[in-house]
Amino acid sequence: MIEIPEAATLGHQIREELTGRRVVTVLAGAAAHKFAWYHGDPAGYAPLLEGDTLVSAAAHGGMLELHTQRALLLFHDGVNLRLHPAAGPVPGKHQLLLTFDDGSALSASVQMYGGLYAWDRRETFDNPYYRIALEKPSPLEPEQFTQAYFMQLLAGPDVQKLSAKAALATEQRIPGLGNGVLQDILWKARLLPRRKISSLTEEEAQKLYVSLMSTLAEMSRLRGRDTEKDLYGIPGGYLTVMSAKNAGAPCPACGRAIVKEAYMGGSVYTCPNCQH
Repeated sequence: MIEIPEAATLGHQIREELTGRRVVTVLAGAAAHKFAWYHGDPAGYAPLLEGDTLVSAAAHGGMLELHTQRALLLFHDGVNLRLHPAAGPVPGKHQLLLTFDDGSALSASVQMYGGLYAWDRRETFDNPYYRIALEKPSPLEPEQFTQAYFMQLLAGPDVQKLSAKAALATEQRIPGLGNGVLQDILWKARLLPRRKISSLTEEEAQKLYVSLMSTLAEMSRLRGRDTEKDLYGIPGGYLTVMSAKNAGAPCPACGRAIVKEAYMGGSVYTCPNCQH
């Protein structure tokens, strides 16, 4: 799933590889997918994008936004983006395929669910998740996502009654921070996902902030998590501690087996000795 470090990585790679490239052909909706979400009729993507030039790319939370001269493209959630070299093979199934004037291609394939939106720059794209991602500060911008901002977020009466997972990884309180990146953040802060925010001491809340900022910065610096792949299909360089890859393995801090549990509609990974 695209979360903060993956969106940042993809944005950087697309800026490096595709800026200035002209879109030659567009194929949208070729492989039907019940949970692939488009903006309007995907048949309209070709006349909107063909002949246009890619100007830049930007990450907003867990969303990746591509800028062309005439339009905007937005990807999020379970969209796999891959760059294919000229004359190279492309996936047999995809939900969006762009080919460029140098012969390269960008494919977008949806896993469980994901958004692939395209619209004219003169239009207003009225999507609440996109709007929130644009408005709220990112943890990758420490001058804006300050400790004071984080403490104020936790102090809200609606947040105080929630668990750490519910508070940090739902309702877009921190856009792009999902269940995936949350696991290592909480492990480094020595907090359980079920821990109530109201029970945190000031020291624990401060430690959570430091863990959140440093973990996301490291994940982004290393091209994302090793559980996800970048634009070239290469796993990220950040080695996750608390993830499906390590369930049952010894905790690197104490040696106890890492436990996998179902919680709030997803899996959480914890060390029963280190986290409280």
